[in-house]
Amino acid sequence: MFATPSRREFIATASMAAIAARSLAAQPNPDSMFNFEQIETNGVRLRCAVEGDGPLVIMVHGFPELWYSWRHQIRPVAEAGYKVVVPDVRGYGGSDKPEAIAAYDMTNLTGDVVGLIDAMDEDQAVLFGHDWGAPICWNTATLHPDRIAAVAGLSVPFFQRGAVPSMDQWRALYGNGFFYQLYFEPEGVAEAALEADVRTGLRKLYYTISGDGADAPLHSLSHPEPVDDPVAMMVDPDPFPAWMTEADLDYYTAAFEQGGFRGPLNRYRAQARDWELLPQLSTAQISQPSLFIGGSEDPVRTFVPGVDIYAGAAANCTDFRGSTIIEGEGHWIQQEAPGAVNTALLAFLDGLG
Repeated sequence: MFATPSRREFIATASMAAIAARSLAAQPNPDSMFNFEQIETNGVRLRCAVEGDGPLVIMVHGFPELWYSWRHQIRPVAEAGYKVVVPDVRGYGGSDKPEAIAAYDMTNLTGDVVGLIDAMDEDQAVLFGHDWGAPICWNTATLHPDRIAAVAGLSVPFFQRGAVPSMDQWRALYGNGFFYQLYFEPEGVAEAALEADVRTGLRKLYYTISGDGADAPLHSLSHPEPVDDPVAMMVDPDPFPAWMTEADLDYYTAAFEQGGFRGPLNRYRAQARDWELLPQLSTAQISQPSLFIGGSEDPVRTFVPGVDIYAGAAANCTDFRGSTIIEGEGHWIQQEAPGAVNTALLAFLDGLG
């Protein structure tokens, strides 16, 4: 079942979130807004925001983000009676950054999540994941079902393992044209493009696949012809939409200038390894209560040409609690529409009993 709330339906909640966002942006150091711990897990140390008390909720970010992409969700969920742990995923921000591609395979990333549950002395956790964080959470739920109480995926629905590795699928679909994951595959190429001017690269990417960038070049993250320099092809908006402030962009920029993009990009390069190591995902199902949230203008929705992949979000989820598709919004859904996302997530948590 699909619910399609409009911005008007969430105007009161969204207004409150906007006020909170402005308050957060006004702080000279966003790190001062939350408590942080360095947590040992699965052979790495992850820097985590840790707030609240109660049942454990872990929020996992995607590419190219940080714990900070969940800044609008942490306190509302903690105040609802949960202990919230939000890591910088390995390779990002204040967390360890292994060099090897193999360090970023799904076995390691799901192991990191289970290690966080262990570190909190809990038997189970509820998982929220966005972008790459969504597959990390979905797959943790399938590979470690006894450790996960429920899971919500943002922007990326649950997918079983395909008949061929995903990069082979993208090559078959896009041929000689441009698709961002194929562009990310060669080591060093995307790193050089993004690290040449981190702030501009992030600014362009965040805008391009947001709801505001729905008509921008490369909004689909694909192009029928080869593209040698996708960053140059993207629009640099002036001004940037209000959902991300200059202070927000400062925070992301500083983290990626310091840590670089190799670790984050290695997640894409590890997909062939996932396919080889995890054949059990071919028949995997999500048995826990599950939820999907996405933006109507998210390019992930049309990654397979001619197919609305959000329409199949319930596939292979045996206790699916519904989809919330937020009209007019794009890929950075919990930042673009924090009020609507918080409403959906809190209702999901409340329904767990």
